[in-house]
Amino acid sequence: MIDPLFWLGLSILLVAVSLTAVLIAAIPALQELARAARSAEKLFDTLSRELPPTLNAIRTTGMEITDLTDDVSEGVKSASQVVQQVDQSLDGARKQAQNVQIGTRSIFVGVKAAWKTFTRQKSPKRQVDRLSPNASSALTLREREAKRQRQRNDNNYNDAANWDFDDEDSLPQSTAAEEWSED
Repeated sequence: MIDPLFWLGLSILLVAVSLTAVLIAAIPALQELARAARSAEKLFDTLSRELPPTLNAIRTTGMEITDLTDDVSEGVKSASQVVQQVDQSLDGARKQAQNVQIGTRSIFVGVKAAWKTFTRQKSPKRQVDRLSPNASSALTLREREAKRQRQRNDNNYNDAANWDFDDEDSLPQSTAAEEWSED
């Protein structure tokens, strides 16, 4: 009936035909694979020639950027120090100007007080409130001292009431020449 040798031969023939078809179909794919390998080899050669100088250039650029960053940060620090010094100088100048202004006011007030003292009319006789001998014995030492203190305060108040000051800068309103002309 069916011969096993026949089937063996037929199967071997079919395997051979299949392998031949696979090889015929694989030849163009293998050729493309060889072309791709040659192209990849050229790419790797180009990369091995071009990549190290490019990496060196990138490394050099990074170092230069770092140096520039350090220079800029030093410049910013020195600029901030200069700004602080200028600010301190301005504060010092402002304080000195205030001291000069206070000194000028003090001198002006002193000159004005001296001028008032110099031009003040002297009273011919000092007025003293005297009590009768009977009343003076009735006052105690403490009451006499309190009365003297009130008289001194009244005199000081009257002297101080003649001084005019401007609200803005506390300088006297009238000048020494005006007061001299008034007296």
